[in-house]
Amino acid sequence: MSACLRWGAAVLLSLCVGLAAADEAATGEAVTEEAAPGVIVREAHTDLKDDVYYLQANIDYRFSRPALEAMEKGVPLTVVMRIEILRERNYMWSQKVASLEQRYQLSFHALSQQYMLRNLNSGSQYTFPSFDAARTVLGTIVDLPVIDGNLLEDGARYTGRLMAELDVDQLPVPLRLLALVSGDWQLNSEWFSWPL
Repeated sequence: MSACLRWGAAVLLSLCVGLAAADEAATGEAVTEEAAPGVIVREAHTDLKDDVYYLQANIDYRFSRPALEAMEKGVPLTVVMRIEILRERNYMWSQKVASLEQRYQLSFHALSQQYMLRNLNSGSQYTFPSFDAARTVLGTIVDLPVIDGNLLEDGARYTGRLMAELDVDQLPVPLRLLALVSGDWQLNSEWFSWPL
């Protein structure tokens, strides 16, 4: 399945989530963010297909109220997802054999009242009618190529690990200074590990 088709499937899923949220709001039920701000990697694993390891992951992004307000006032939020492949060693620290960084930008277009998600690595961009729809697609990783299996040693043990965070270095300078001292902007996950 091509990357465009995978993103298209994720976009379709997010639109369904967005429509369900809109329907919920229309029936008078409150749609609120009750969970505490932060980033949680819910699940991650790799599948081996044609000698390439592909990442599948589910990440829950819970942006703080100040971060969401800044985005709605025109400040794009940049999210970084870091992936590492480690070779396990018996008597030494694990050896990092590969690393990958994926960057995404989430923004709000006030004129159209649409949320935009851009993959900064590939340049692809998608628009969504709701924040929840954009956040669902942002957190759904499907078939992301991580490493060629031919680069790994036969018989060795490998572990993959993943973490994601809000990149405060990409904020405008006044907000960046605030972000350095405020917990509202320190949104990052723990490392999530799995056997390769």
